[in-house]
Amino acid sequence: MGYQEIYEGWRADPEGFWLRAAEAADWIRPPSRALDDSRAPIYGWFADGLCNVCHNAVDRHVAAGRGDQAAIIHDSPVTGAKTRITYAELLDQVSRLAGALAARGVTKGDRVVIYMPMVPEALVAMLACARIGAVHSVVFGGFAAPELAVRIDDAAPKAILLASRGVEPGRVVPYKPMVDAAIELAKVKPEFCLVFQRAPGDAALVEGRDEDWAEAVAAAEPAPCVPVGGMDPLYILYTSGTTGQPKGVVRPSAGYMVALLWTMPNVYDVKPGEVFWSASDVGWVVGHSYICYAPLLHGATTVVYEGKPVGTPDAGAFWRVIEEYGVVSFFTAPTALRAIKRDDPIGDRLRDYDTTSLRNLYLAGERADPDTVEWAGRLLGVPVIDNWWQTETGWPICANPVGIERLPVKLGSPTVPMPGYDVRILSSEGEPIAAGELGAVAIRLPLPPGTLSTLWNAEARFVKSYLTTFEGYYETGDAGIIDEDGYLHIMARTDDVINVAGHRLSTGAMEEVLASHPDVAECAVIGVADPLKGQLPMGFLCLNRGCARDHDEIVRECVKLVREKIGPVAAFKEAIVVDRLPKTRSGKILRAVMGRIADGQDYKAPATIDDPVILEEITESLSRIGYAKRAETT
Repeated sequence: MGYQEIYEGWRADPEGFWLRAAEAADWIRPPSRALDDSRAPIYGWFADGLCNVCHNAVDRHVAAGRGDQAAIIHDSPVTGAKTRITYAELLDQVSRLAGALAARGVTKGDRVVIYMPMVPEALVAMLACARIGAVHSVVFGGFAAPELAVRIDDAAPKAILLASRGVEPGRVVPYKPMVDAAIELAKVKPEFCLVFQRAPGDAALVEGRDEDWAEAVAAAEPAPCVPVGGMDPLYILYTSGTTGQPKGVVRPSAGYMVALLWTMPNVYDVKPGEVFWSASDVGWVVGHSYICYAPLLHGATTVVYEGKPVGTPDAGAFWRVIEEYGVVSFFTAPTALRAIKRDDPIGDRLRDYDTTSLRNLYLAGERADPDTVEWAGRLLGVPVIDNWWQTETGWPICANPVGIERLPVKLGSPTVPMPGYDVRILSSEGEPIAAGELGAVAIRLPLPPGTLSTLWNAEARFVKSYLTTFEGYYETGDAGIIDEDGYLHIMARTDDVINVAGHRLSTGAMEEVLASHPDVAECAVIGVADPLKGQLPMGFLCLNRGCARDHDEIVRECVKLVREKIGPVAAFKEAIVVDRLPKTRSGKILRAVMGRIADGQDYKAPATIDDPVILEEITESLSRIGYAKRAETT
């Protein structure tokens, strides 16, 4: 069957669709039904089933005789380390760490915070928690102590699993002192910490609380898998909240397992035994879903990469990994490709490597501008496929299901909704909007398996944040259109739609135009306050490396481009050239923060910001042209 037949089949019988999908997993007790709607608008999936996600990700592949296959490839250009871990080796490491946790009193439902860099032990820690039914909460290694303390207080973990240090290009980041400081700040204290010691040197352990990871694991008895209920939490993943208080997204076990198993062959076109690489971080939802769980559930080999798209050592780093390990499907963020394009616009570094193993390149994390998509497709000679989803959903809302049917790619669109997602475009009053018109992107309830069930200890906040704006719908917070072919186009976050003299305009559409300029490597558009028109757009331009042209001339050309492509209604008259844009560690541009700076308002730098110094650079650039006169960092 093609995509349309499968999607319509889901619409006609969602219960049957997901029960059939659930047959791909091993169950301790199979569910008798898929959907539990007894507490609508809060829904559950596979509630009466019993399963274990770790068993499905590790044990069953060893039992099937594939223990010698590589499960994890660790490639660390920042340290020079390269490691392969087979499924049999992974089973031993995971079951022993699970045994060490169990011996120290961690049981089903207890929370465990994981604070690790991109090393295999991060995945081992996640799976060990899943093995004994503990709920893990991964926090970025390197997160500041106050932000980590907030998460400790919210999750109330029994234990913290951490590495002594992380390694970034040109520097070592001591993790242990940050965890010590966070525990000191937190009201809730963990009972113990296991410290994975990374060379060079060992971090000092706090007597009576800290233990050496390697010693604890070596002395532990392997722990068996514990049965967990379908709606029992697998993990809590914190995402930024508009109030400054992070939101703990709760991911139930069974629905997540079933949804991820469905996506690997159908969305990402990967077979068991093949190499799948997601160049993300375990701290992000992409890292949870497509570095750790989905590839291992499917019996593929996953790559854990501890490096950058450029600078470790150069703009050929990604191509080297694809060649060396025979990667068939590669998943990264548009911002990573833009960084490579900026350093190597004609693709000289790609010529050094054979990337013919690659079948598809997937993008997510931020809107994929057509210029970057075309550039990557031209260089690599493979389809470049955008997909759109969120921390809350855990897997793609819209994608091109190449494992079912390769649909025509439309630049700027993540293609079509996946089964389970009934996507609509609504007006501010909640009424459906005609094809091609800009509105709020919402998903008709219930959300499918694998999506969030609630927010940790905050069910009322969950309902208020997502389910009250449009009755019967999940509010995505994104704005977009659905065209006459049913393709979704995400144009901006709802907050990024600006109002110019009564016209609602997408900053994303303007960014598309600016990115098409041959000298522009990356860009952003924000709305700034204007006493006459309410708001006016302002562009920020990052130029290709080595571009020696006059900046004022490039700005004039960009202003002219927007006027030609979008029209005078956009009132686009101002842009500035900057060296870099402020982003989160996942590559999302901090447009809202930039807007507050431009308007002279106080702002709070999010905990996930990649480099806070960039905000000072933006403030200085805006100040030179008369903006940002009152802004202060909080």
